[in-house]
Amino acid sequence: MKVKCDQEGIENSLKVVKNGGIVVFPTDTVYGMGCDPYNKKSVDKIYQIKERPKSKPFPLLAYSMDVVSEIIEFDKISKKIAERFWPGPLTLILKLKDEQLKNSLNLEDKIAIRVPNNQCLLDLLKNCKLLVGTSANISGENSFTNSQECYQKVQDFDIFLDGGDIKNGVESTILEMDQGNSIFHRIGALKEEEIMESI
Repeated sequence: MKVKCDQEGIENSLKVVKNGGIVVFPTDTVYGMGCDPYNKKSVDKIYQIKERPKSKPFPLLAYSMDVVSEIIEFDKISKKIAERFWPGPLTLILKLKDEQLKNSLNLEDKIAIRVPNNQCLLDLLKNCKLLVGTSANISGENSFTNSQECYQKVQDFDIFLDGGDIKNGVESTILEMDQGNSIFHRIGALKEEEIMESI
């Protein structure tokens, strides 16, 4: 089912998430695919759709810093960076304190998470707080910015939240702070210098 990014579309997408379904949605970077991160069956289904090895854990998308703070522990530098760049194309790897998520997402003590800067997606997250947020493509293949192409090529989702074409199409930068040292796992929309200058 394909729906628009309006109130009805958001409500239908929310029902799908709450019932364990898979939703495809626009982000500020590329089209994403997600589900309720506490639902292990739904998480496993996304692994199947993406043909992704379970050794590669999924990142999360969150509605706000407050929501993130409920499940993780910020170090001082990461918190400062998040305050500067969220909502936006920056994924931070942080210490996870939510035991349920460790179980459902098959994690040990860290998680990759960000607050996206896309109003359609934030309207959905406002109600469900957290979503698995992986790119909507087969692992190793290019991610999608064109909504029609994404809709035609991605299989086995339950609802497609159509936000139109995504303009910039660059994936998020992934950063981990380890005892004050910065580890960039992926350079994406934000450059290393831009982030480090904000500290």
